[in-house]
Amino acid sequence: MGATGTAILDFGATTVADCSLAVAQPAILAGSLVEAWIWPLVTADHTADEHLVEPLHVYAGNVVAGVGFTIYLLARELNGSFGKWSVAWVWV
Repeated sequence: MGATGTAILDFGATTVADCSLAVAQPAILAGSLVEAWIWPLVTADHTADEHLVEPLHVYAGNVVAGVGFTIYLLARELNGSFGKWSVAWVWV
């Protein structure tokens, strides 16, 4: 069993280097594999095209059995990395 989903990660109103989001997944196991990626959907702060060109790095980790995992979003450059960004995720 596994799950997929989408989420919005928010750097906030000022340009910062990173942000994260805890994803609740009560069925996740300690040995589950998690993955996250940029999902180019419009947010309140960015167009779909900006999602494709902004130098962001996204990954998932910190799996806690019966609880969930964390998605991390890092800005490779401090250009326009403020605001909300769409991501998608999966775990198996």
